[in-house]
Amino acid sequence: MAVRIALSIISGHQVEPAQPCDNNVSEGPGMVRYIIISFASGIIFGILDGLINGNPFARKINEVYKPITRTSVNIIAGIVIDLVYGFAMAGVFLLVYESLPGEAGLLKGISFASLVWFFRVVMSVASSWMMFKVPVKALIYTLLTGLGEMLILGILYGLTLKPWT
Repeated sequence: MAVRIALSIISGHQVEPAQPCDNNVSEGPGMVRYIIISFASGIIFGILDGLINGNPFARKINEVYKPITRTSVNIIAGIVIDLVYGFAMAGVFLLVYESLPGEAGLLKGISFASLVWFFRVVMSVASSWMMFKVPVKALIYTLLTGLGEMLILGILYGLTLKPWT
């Protein structure tokens, strides 16, 4: 109250009290959609990782990693990590949505997928190529499957998520 009176005196105008914000981002269809799509993309992430890394072709070309590969996988930890990735990627998509090229959500999703593919996959493959004796086939496989995985997730985000106000 004292601040409002002081501002009124200084500005020469009557200052109205602040009104509560009616666009609470913790409620509404936008947040529900974000949660559903994030959860779905985390599940898709896990399924794709399993298909990409668990198939016989991938096991054959990635034999170079066999000496350091775990003999068993912690399924619960993998599921949690993939769900966290789903929420994080969907959240980042919403944060950068307006900056992505294209008018349509599909184009924005493909743009996002390209960015994530570069920062997640291409940089990792380039580092592996520089530091380790990994067969080129394995690196190309990682590049291509990573691109496919990111495109699937980016298109999902582009077709289903939009910032809300």
